[in-house]
Amino acid sequence: MYEPGRHQAETSEAHKVTLIGAVVDTLLGIAKVTVGYLVGSAALIADGVHSFSDLATDALVLVATHFGRQAPDRNHPYGHGRIETLATLLLGSVLIFVAGGIAWASLTRLMAGVTILPPGIWAIGLAGIGIIGKEWIFRYTLRIAKRLDSRLLAANAWHSRSDALSTVVVLIGLVGAQFGAGWLDALAAVTVGLLIGKIGGALIWEAVRELIDTALPEEEQKQMRALARQVHGVRGVHQLRTRTIGGQVLLDLHIVVAPRVTVSEAHEIGNQVCRELNQAFPSLSDVTFHIDPQDDSDLDDPTQLPEQPLRSEVEAALDTAWHNIEAWQRRVALDLHYLDNQIDVSLYMPALDSHPGLDEQARQLREAGTSLPWLGRLRIWQGPGKA
Repeated sequence: MYEPGRHQAETSEAHKVTLIGAVVDTLLGIAKVTVGYLVGSAALIADGVHSFSDLATDALVLVATHFGRQAPDRNHPYGHGRIETLATLLLGSVLIFVAGGIAWASLTRLMAGVTILPPGIWAIGLAGIGIIGKEWIFRYTLRIAKRLDSRLLAANAWHSRSDALSTVVVLIGLVGAQFGAGWLDALAAVTVGLLIGKIGGALIWEAVRELIDTALPEEEQKQMRALARQVHGVRGVHQLRTRTIGGQVLLDLHIVVAPRVTVSEAHEIGNQVCRELNQAFPSLSDVTFHIDPQDDSDLDDPTQLPEQPLRSEVEAALDTAWHNIEAWQRRVALDLHYLDNQIDVSLYMPALDSHPGLDEQARQLREAGTSLPWLGRLRIWQGPGKA
């Protein structure tokens, strides 16, 4: 359920951590590219480009979290969470593009045998500072992402972790080049590209899974079914379906209740199922339940069941068949129960010293109703009446 105050606070928190990350990315990117150019280190320059790519993704996250966490509206009744999903897909694509460029340029340089001079202590020290800075941003962003249940923020956190990991590889290459193994610098740049590409591919895969409405893991679905079955009045649960939108879970399920409970009681049983599920699974944003008076889980498509007449048609048919029978003429209420492809009928009539008795009238009703193929169980209730 959308809560304006909570979502506004979450959006502000997401913007704050992203802006802090953007400042760190800017400082590290400038320093890496500058020092890398001065000492001739392709790996350090590639790492600086990676840091600058983080700026583009930070901007993407700011826009996506702003629009993606807006309230549902008439055109988007399920909210705008797909904006975050699309942004995650774009973020993964950017990472793969950057990874390809870095790996290709560095591989070309490695194959050409370009001489790489020792980078010096400043370049090595900068790489160490970069690792510490990006690892801190990763942990900070991931902590906020978990609290807000934001897949996009989590993706951006792992983007920062990819930068930290790539800088570790760069550091190894710089140390190697410092001691005469210059080829390690180019090899480190290629490895950085591969690491970035792997993370980008993982982000794309997760976004695509959400866009094609992939269900939650089976274990979570089992927990949801078990919790729903524990609610008093629930006789069974089937056709449970889940999907996610921007980190929020949407759930549809069928709930089997006793066949003759009232509509209001069955609806309240469904409401209680929703309460229990929302309490146990905070990420649930929308639960839609369908009440079944009997278990039809063995049917592939319940809509293909034989069509039965509705109340107006039933009353017209019964009036034709029973118009001269006292139980029908004096009825004060009529209940219909659609069960087992038939319609069970319950008649309510006031307490009268009438002749013939109820047993005889029930016999007359059954005999007169033999021409109605849909007529199932018949009951007559006599008393003060039914409102």
